[in-house]
Amino acid sequence: MDKIKVGIIGTGNISGAYFNNGKRFDSMEVVACADLDVARAKQKAEEHGVRGCSVQELLADPEIQMVINLTIPAAHASVCLEALEAGKHVYVEKPLAVTREEGLRVLELARSKGLLVGSAPDTFLGGGIQTAVKLLDDGWIGTPIGASAFMVCGGHESWHPAPEFYYHKGGGPMFDMGPYYLTALIALLGPIKRVTGSARISFPERTITSQPKFGQKIQVETPTHVAGIMDFASGPVGTILTSFDVKGGSMLPRIEVYGSEGTLLVPDPNGFGGPVSIWRSGSKEWTEIPLSHGKVENVRGAGAADMARAILSGRKHRASGELAYHVLEAMHGFHDASVEGAHYVMKSTCDRPAPLPLGLADNELGD
Repeated sequence: MDKIKVGIIGTGNISGAYFNNGKRFDSMEVVACADLDVARAKQKAEEHGVRGCSVQELLADPEIQMVINLTIPAAHASVCLEALEAGKHVYVEKPLAVTREEGLRVLELARSKGLLVGSAPDTFLGGGIQTAVKLLDDGWIGTPIGASAFMVCGGHESWHPAPEFYYHKGGGPMFDMGPYYLTALIALLGPIKRVTGSARISFPERTITSQPKFGQKIQVETPTHVAGIMDFASGPVGTILTSFDVKGGSMLPRIEVYGSEGTLLVPDPNGFGGPVSIWRSGSKEWTEIPLSHGKVENVRGAGAADMARAILSGRKHRASGELAYHVLEAMHGFHDASVEGAHYVMKSTCDRPAPLPLGLADNELGD
């Protein structure tokens, strides 16, 4: 077997990246797609030269060994469980699930069946964050002491055609963008030991100003401004701010890591490229560092291809279900800590994802 046969469930906008990048990597081949709207699945299938079918037909197909689940977050867990019950490995868009209980059920079922679970985001496999990982591991800023991460904006109702779900349970800035930032921080510093934080709903009602729902009201059900603190198991203390309530601009960096010998400026974890900069002790300015790794364009789906390679070779995959669950638990932990006025001690842990080797081509992920 030289390629894992893959079926995609959910053919919305993001599926295009997975179809296109599925052709880039030699570990997997997308052969079919399905959607609750079978007509849409067949249209997308025709665009990309694969077979379109119903979800039930895709899950029953013995040729398909792995499912890429691109459904809406509320359906992530149920579709993952269906795929696992059908004997398929499954890779899901972020977040792994909406609740911790759902996430655990997915991991436990996969373990019981000897199947793999993986989850986006996989942007930490890009050249930007992989370069930052190498600089940390090579000691360029000494011993990591702390980190900060910032994702602030005014919300999605001004541009998104259907922004309601961003403000309902399972939404908000932490669950929307937090997975990118937390996954990147774990790739840099390892798993989290405990968290605390404060969260609020700043505007209980939002008005949609985008089309086609201009003027409709959204009742906000989830915190839209979340400030968190993380104690990493390896020692550093991190801060994170995610907000849909910043109505003006912001000059905050995306991620900074502070060490005993300098500061590392990490690029936007919602992308794959750079730039990466360092301010070392004794210096008077930032120095931009050439990227040591490739994969700087949009290669969403690299995590799925890495999991397919793991199925073929027997090694561990990097964008693992355990990593995604650890992120999910931390996100809930910030909310819980705010409500309870206490630290939330993490019950899960995960491996820090193995860095990508140097010298790989953009379509390679290492054996």
